Amino acid sequence: MASKQLINNLSKVGRCAESWAKPLTAARNSSTRCDVEQVTHTGQVFDKDDYRNVRFVNAKRYVNENWGIKLIDEVPPTVTTERVVHCDGGNGPLGHPKVYINLDKPGNHTCGYCGLRFVKKDEHH
Repeated sequence: MASKQLINNLSKVGRCAESWAKPLTAARNSSTRCDVEQVTHTGQVFDKDDYRNVRFVNAKRYVNENWGIKLIDEVPPTVTTERVVHCDGGNGPLGHPKVYINLDKPGNHTCGYCGLRFVKKDEHH
């Protein structure tokens, strides 16, 4: 009997839920701010109708413009005459596990952990 009353009253609850949710939907749809539409370094971006945008109605969304991949590209490649180099990220315990990078092929070779680049300088005898 109680479940039958619940089912009969469910439509009333649904209409009630629609009435309190409409102001939130209107606030999300009326947003013309560009900071909500910015893509983060992880590719996170929400549709205008996404409920997660409600947290940016009264606050600015901060997106860091200095992505790690852009910052590491500013570091020039390390030039060496060795065929094999190692990279541990530097700074001792703040680095990463030591990896060895083969420089036999020409061009830049990138560390898979930190993105530092290494290049072999050709030796002419």
